[in-house]
Amino acid sequence: MEIDSRVDPELVPALELMPNVVLNKANLTAIREFMATMTAEANAQLPKVEGVIQEDRMVPGPPGDPDVRVRIYRPTEQTGKIPGFLWIHGGGYVLGSIDGDDYRNHLRTKSVGCVTVSVDYRLAPESPYPAPVEDCYAALKWFFDNAGSIGVDKSRIAIGGASAGGGLAAGLALLVRDRAEMNIVFQLLMYPMIDDSNIEPASETHPDTHIWNRAMNLFGWTSYLDRAPGGEGIPIDAAAYRAQDVSRLPAALIVVGDLDPFVEEDIRYARKLIQAKVPTELHVYPGAYHGFNAYAPEATVSRECNSTVAQALKKALSDQ
Repeated sequence: MEIDSRVDPELVPALELMPNVVLNKANLTAIREFMATMTAEANAQLPKVEGVIQEDRMVPGPPGDPDVRVRIYRPTEQTGKIPGFLWIHGGGYVLGSIDGDDYRNHLRTKSVGCVTVSVDYRLAPESPYPAPVEDCYAALKWFFDNAGSIGVDKSRIAIGGASAGGGLAAGLALLVRDRAEMNIVFQLLMYPMIDDSNIEPASETHPDTHIWNRAMNLFGWTSYLDRAPGGEGIPIDAAAYRAQDVSRLPAALIVVGDLDPFVEEDIRYARKLIQAKVPTELHVYPGAYHGFNAYAPEATVSRECNSTVAQALKKALSDQ
């Protein structure tokens, strides 16, 4: 695929290193294995983040379902109760693991001064909706119920995620509101995958996109929903953009690149939140493709995005 001329020049080198991937059910296992290997190799080369300790635990899953693995990150010099943040990894609902965001979660925990819990939710198509979002809900419920034992102030817990993780975070926010068992203060939605009707094939009027293309999007949504996306009756916690009532949700930050396949749905969702009087901050970064801030973190636009995210999370988690 030819690189779009609008891509920020600082983001081009990372894009040139990306392999061309055809994502389907036949090669899904091979792609997962390849990603796991690449993630392990990349993590081994990253510098150690001092001042953060981590621990993996199995926490109770949804009723009748398996336990959920979480990874807990805590500042080593933690004193008293500090804020908490639940992180949900991306991967189009079919890929990824907590290992992929390990380094960034170390950095976030240290810079924000919070306890981070990262959720290793079940993946589609083996475990379609509602398994992934219910795993996230179960992890958040454990977080709240055990906040005191891990030194977290349960009145200052936020949630967030990237791509499909952002979609799960948006769906989780709706679940939390509607079940009324917990209260979260903020939702961080990084280029969230929230509209299952965004599945038109690539064409001259709907050009394809880098990193995550239209064919991948169709496969991801079909796998997650376990049926053809874009039809009637899709629950709002599966595809948050479908929610007609987004009132009483926590404040939100949405970040997305203007070359991201999710840019239009994310802008429209931000508009919905604003119209419902939900405090909402939206940033659209020019020349940026899907996942730009992770693939090319040293680029100027990526540093701007990552700084915005860190500052917004710090502000949201500060003493109320």
